[in-house]
Amino acid sequence: MTSVIESVGSAVSAGPAPARHPRPGAGRARKRAEIVLFVGPALLLFLGFVILPVLLAGVYSFYNLPQAFQWDDLADPERFVGFANYVRALEDPAFIRSVGNNFLILSLSLLIQGPLAIGIALLLNRRLRGRGVLRLLIFVPYVLAEVIAGLSWKLLLQPQGGVNALLEALGLGAFTQNWLADPNIALWTMFAILTWKYVGFAILLMLAGLQGVPEELAEAAAIDGASWWQVQRHITIPLLGPTIRIWAFLSIIGALQLFDMVWVTTRGGPLNATSTMATYMVEKGQFGGQPGFGSAVAVILFLISLVIALVYQRFALRRDLAGSITRGVR
Repeated sequence: MTSVIESVGSAVSAGPAPARHPRPGAGRARKRAEIVLFVGPALLLFLGFVILPVLLAGVYSFYNLPQAFQWDDLADPERFVGFANYVRALEDPAFIRSVGNNFLILSLSLLIQGPLAIGIALLLNRRLRGRGVLRLLIFVPYVLAEVIAGLSWKLLLQPQGGVNALLEALGLGAFTQNWLADPNIALWTMFAILTWKYVGFAILLMLAGLQGVPEELAEAAAIDGASWWQVQRHITIPLLGPTIRIWAFLSIIGALQLFDMVWVTTRGGPLNATSTMATYMVEKGQFGGQPGFGSAVAVILFLISLVIALVYQRFALRRDLAGSITRGVR
């Protein structure tokens, strides 16, 4: 009994044990493990479904491969053609026209869809009767699947379709056209379909951006005698700049990679009037039995999109991204 009391007394007199501080190396290892745990799966998916296909397309583009090729074909020196596929694509008038169609749609999107979306968004941002119904009707085309929308317009724009029937019913029969079969107007018709399909997304982005514009600024300007248009021009639209630049970036990338709506409605015809780089790639590579040449077109499309995206981010999005980059403090 005496020994127990003495041991307890010695423990009390010794005081609490000193706290153990974790080693700095253990904390860094734990952080690295957490990063690997959370980022690893997404990084593996990105490498497997983005980086690896790009690298394989780059390898295939240097070969003249058959439709159903095998890995042994890559070891055949007779199938290696170097940059011949790239030269062939850049010398093909059909591919050059496809590139021109992409950039024409890109330019029209920025010049027409952008101002149209801003104007409608400014209108829908005001207190109007039935504003919710108008927003729903404008956004419905965007949520439709591209295949459904494309097939619907393909049927409506037939020579005996609903659009020509409506024009004749209104006494405007002189304006009936072969909307998707006339090479002179097919691309413009396609752009009208694309505007109907995607302008709702642009309007939604603009409306979201308008929610971040303080109403106090507009009220103060109105008190100073500014008109509604002056308020929008000098206050609202400048503050909407970051949203406009983000939408323009998405529109540029979408116009360069345009495929599904064109493929469903016209498949790039008539006479390559609506062909894009993506439809040309699928037509030559997948259905033309030339996977090597199609891979070269895919690499060209990738490089064009990458260069434009980097240049746009460097000069247009630089100030928008500057505040989002944080630096670690030591």
